This record gives sequence, structure tokens and C-alpha cells, in this order.
Amino acid sequence: MTLFKRSVLAAALLLSSAVGVFAADVRAGDLLISQTWSRATPGGAKIGAGYLTIENKGGAPDRLVAVSGQVAGKIEIHEMAVNNGVMTMRPVEQGLTIEPGKTVTLAPGGYHLMMMDLKSPLKQGDKVPLTLEFEKAGKVAVTLDVQAVGAKAPSGDGGGMMKQHDHSGMKM
Repeated sequence: MTLFKRSVLAAALLLSSAVGVFAADVRAGDLLISQTWSRATPGGAKIGAGYLTIENKGGAPDRLVAVSGQVAGKIEIHEMAVNNGVMTMRPVEQGLTIEPGKTVTLAPGGYHLMMMDLKSPLKQGDKVPLTLEFEKAGKVAVTLDVQAVGAKAPSGDGGGMMKQHDHSGMKM
């Protein structure tokens, strides 16, 4: 194989792997859902969390109203906050609004999907199918990529904007 052919093959492989990175992005109406991930759970854990980013490219708000999946007995949209040094976590009862032209990130330390009564532990490398239900965009199938225990971002490196959500030193 000539050097040129090897270079073309290498470039094709790089492009195909780059396309794979973006293949997880899901469009639903005016919404773009990306960076769908979760953390591995220790054996015996009955609770896990899911994270993702929702961008509203339209001119009207939409609302994430429900989440379902076979992975858990119940999945809720939750908000975690720290007020006066006290961590609180609660379901978002009326759903999570995504305003037009805005992006909402579900990430550690903030909004997240709370998966309760897990059917089995989440293992690094697993793919977890979920269905998100939006007021306008309807039902949308997504897949969470399970990262390492304690990961702070989809790549597991803790870099970028996700670092601002690190509350690992917090007492619970």
C-alpha cells in the first residue's frame, strides 16, 4: 500500500470515528439533545443519575415532562442545589422548561435524571436506552453512555464547563 493510500485510509478512519461522536446527538422538532451520559454505579446501588444537554433552536419554549426506561423502576427529573451549605434534592414537578434559543444542561450538582430502583448496576461502557417526553417535541429515544464511577463529564475527564458542578467535597 502506498503512503498516499495509507494517508487516505487513515483520514477516512478519523472521519468515521468523528462522525460516531456526533451520532449520539438527537434532533426532535426544534430540540437538539446531546452529551447523554451516566456514571457507573457500585454493585447493589439502587439509584443512578443521567445527564444530558438540551438546546432549543426554535422560537417557542418546550418542556421535558417525563422520562422512562427499562433500566429503573422509576425515573424522575430532579434538581440538586446547595443553600446555606445544605444540599437539597427534589423532583421538578412541572417539568423542565427549555426556553427558545437557550441550552439546559443536566449535569452533576444541578438538574439530572434520577433513576430509582435500578434493575441492575450501571457498568462503564454500558448503553442505557431512555425515552424523554417533551410537551411539544413528543417522545424521544436517547441512549446514555455509562462512564466511570465518579466521572464529572461525558468523557470522564472532569474537564470543561462540567468542573463548575463538582460538589465532591460536600457533606450529605
